[in-house]
Parts: sequence; C-alpha cells; structure tokens
Amino acid sequence: MPNSKISPKVLAELNRQVNQELNAAQEYLALSLWCDLRNLAGFASFFAKQSGEEREHATKMIRHMRDRGVVAELAAIPAPKQAYKTLLEVALQAQAMEQGNTKGIHAAYEAALLAKDYPAQVLMHWFINEQVEEEAWAEEMVDRVQAATCAGSLSDLDRHIERFLSDDKKGD
Repeated sequence: MPNSKISPKVLAELNRQVNQELNAAQEYLALSLWCDLRNLAGFASFFAKQSGEEREHATKMIRHMRDRGVVAELAAIPAPKQAYKTLLEVALQAQAMEQGNTKGIHAAYEAALLAKDYPAQVLMHWFINEQVEEEAWAEEMVDRVQAATCAGSLSDLDRHIERFLSDDKKGD
C-alpha cells in the first residue's frame, strides 16, 4: 500500500526494527527453553516474559505503521541459537541482543530525524528510554551470573532473578 506519510527510509528502518524485535522474541524463547531444560525456572520464566515483551514492542511499531496507513513487512525469522555451554553464555547472549536492539532503535530514530518524521521520532523516544532499562538489566544479569560462583549462589540467583531484574525495584 503506497503511502506518502512515511518516507521510504523511515519505513525501511521501522520494518527492519519490527523484524529485529520479532527475532529477539524468538531468541528469548530459545533462551527460556535452554534454562528450563536445566531446571533454571527463574531464568526460564524471566526470558519467557522477555520474549513476550519483544513481541509487544513489534506490535507497538506495527500499530504505529498501521495508524499511518502502512502495512508492516514481515520477514522470515532465522532459527535462534540454542546451544550454550553455561548460563553466563546465555546472559551474554541476552546482553548482546539488547545492545543490538539499541543500535537498531537508534538507526530508526536517526532516519526519523533526517526525514523530520515527528510521529516516528516520538515513537522512537519511547523505545530509546526502554532500551536504557533493557541494557541496565542485561548488564546486571551478566554481573550477577558472573558473581554466582557456586551451586548454592546460582540456585539462589535463579530463585530471585525476576525480582532482582524487575522494573518495579527501579522506582518507575
């Protein structure tokens, strides 16, 4: 559906980011499954929730595009990595995904700035703020997993990871 409300560059960036969010959802689901298989129920639950949150992010962008008369272009999602040796590798993968999402959000925002697309800029402001939180919990998770050096501390971390990384404790 051709539309002059969104420039081709902004539209391309939004479509790319929608698909990046959907890919992240799939990757978080894979991380959840890895943790579940190893009886890390807390991490499995946390990553399952992150998977849902990434789908919500994609939906937020899709609705923005729809409201502006454009249908999002969904791409094939590659199979996520599922082979990890340690929980630290899993945490580092989550951190790398969030860093990649931040880069993608910034690219979409830059395109909106150049095109003077104010509605897309406002949308991207929300995502920019969200990514600050996402990168903060990812860094905290990596730090906590690195510090859990024995089975007892890892078990305790797993039991409390959602509370440790929740937005509620950050005073929103």
